[in-house]
Formats: sequence, structure tokens, C-alpha cells
Amino acid sequence: MSGRLLVVEGPNGVGKTTVCAHLAAELRDVDPRIHATTQPSQSPLGRLVRTAEATLTGRALALAIAADRAHQVEEEIIPHLNAGFTVVCDRYVPSSLVLQRLDGLALDEIWTYNQYVIPPALTVYLEHDTEVIAERLTERQSRSRLENAGGPVEELALYGEAREFLETEGWRQIVVDCRNRTPVEVAASVLAEFNAPEVACSPL
Repeated sequence: MSGRLLVVEGPNGVGKTTVCAHLAAELRDVDPRIHATTQPSQSPLGRLVRTAEATLTGRALALAIAADRAHQVEEEIIPHLNAGFTVVCDRYVPSSLVLQRLDGLALDEIWTYNQYVIPPALTVYLEHDTEVIAERLTERQSRSRLENAGGPVEELALYGEAREFLETEGWRQIVVDCRNRTPVEVAASVLAEFNAPEVACSPL
């Protein structure tokens, strides 16, 4: 594959979607071959997962999300990577290793459902003050069941555990502190790491 996969992760309310938009825009200024996506996907299966999350729980939800991810990797992400695109993905396997644990599953079981997807060239974990994240979440008009299941403190702790686990699987990962930084500044820090020689020369 000549393209690279960049994944942005972090707790609900940390600003992943905004940072992903800035990343895609900055990368596109250099090379138009940028594909921005998200998980769950925008496929019929992904849309079903989004709408069913309120009632689909535990193992059933974890399997549905893993199926959507596997389908998206095969049908959307890999074809873009093969065509030389940089793919920026809002959420990936780490989100399952956090959110499905909030839904009662063990990390090892969740990994069993997701271990065959391709690892990103770089996975970025955004972190912020828990008070700031909590305030952002209270401003949302609607929140998903799993957003209400945990909270910033618990999600940040679980992301730390997910990061430690994926380290043992050889994933290249970084943590970016968003405190006192604009989304543009955060994106610039991410791009500096993504364009570092050891990442830039490694498609996967």
C-alpha cells in the first residue's frame, strides 16, 4: 500500500471531529489525495449501528461495530490506501477497546473481534482537562447511551489501558495534549509527528 492511515482517538467531547477536519484540510493543501472518514462508517451497516446503539448492547453491539469496521477497512480504507491516499479516520479500534468495556465486555474479547484489521501508520490520542470535556458534553443537545455510561475520567483511564495494550501489538501511537491549544495548533502537532521520517516512510 502506498497510502497511510492516520487515526484520531480520545474520549467523547475531546474534539476529535474538529481536529480531523483541520488535519484533512492541512494535508489536502499538500496533496489532494486525502480521504476523511469516521467510525461507525457511513455505510448502511454503519448507519444501522449508529441508530441501534441505544438498544443494541454488550456483545451484540461489539460484534456489529466490528463487522462494520471490517467491511469499511476492506471496501473503503484499503482501496484508498492502495490508490496512494492518506486516510484520516475519526475513531478506530481503540474506541471499541474503551466503549465496549463501558458496555460490560473484557478487553481481550473486544480485541478478538478486531485483531485482523490493518494497524494505522499512526494513532493519535487527544487528551484534555476532564472539566472541559464534561462541560462540552453537557452542552450537547443529545448524547448516546455510551456517552452517558462513562465519563471523561473513566474514558481517559480506559484509553490509557487501550494504548498500553496496543503498544504490545506493535502499534505506533502518540498522545497529544489539547490544553491551552486551538484545534489548528493540535492539528499542527499531529502533522509534525505524522510527517516524521519514521512514520512517513512506513505505510502501515
